[in-house]
Amino acid sequence: MSLLRKARRFISYPWPMRFMFIEAYLFLAWGRIFKLLPFHKVRHTLGEYMKETPISGCTEREQQLLRQISRAIHTMSRVTWWESQCLVKAVAAMKMLERRGLACTLYLGSGRDDHGKMAAHAWLRSGTYIVTGKEGHERYAVVGIFGKDSARNRAAAAVKRQRI
Repeated sequence: MSLLRKARRFISYPWPMRFMFIEAYLFLAWGRIFKLLPFHKVRHTLGEYMKETPISGCTEREQQLLRQISRAIHTMSRVTWWESQCLVKAVAAMKMLERRGLACTLYLGSGRDDHGKMAAHAWLRSGTYIVTGKEGHERYAVVGIFGKDSARNRAAAAVKRQRI
């Protein structure tokens, strides 16, 4: 697709979606930098280790927002000049969900690819919706989970701690 065609298509979207595309691009850049850093130094930014967020249903508005974020991440990952594979996408989407106060869980998995070689995969789930990495995630054994609570859950937990 030519650059002019891409620009026309981008302009055809409403302003909120354009801003979401730009935000996704910036967070994909952050995700790529994140991937370059030593994991033990940045893992605390992913949330609580081995904590899974609830798989409860989301409101219709939250479902729509999750679909928009997923679309923005996948669309912009195709136009980045750096590699934007599963971990980069998952970290970027996690940051976008965190900005909106939505709970999510990042899964890290390992398994074998079609040629029998070791492979790794990352996917992000919010509620019942898999935001990134849905393609083939069931072939991987989960080796790590990082959960981030929603702003609502964090506020409720803080109030509960104050009562005790």
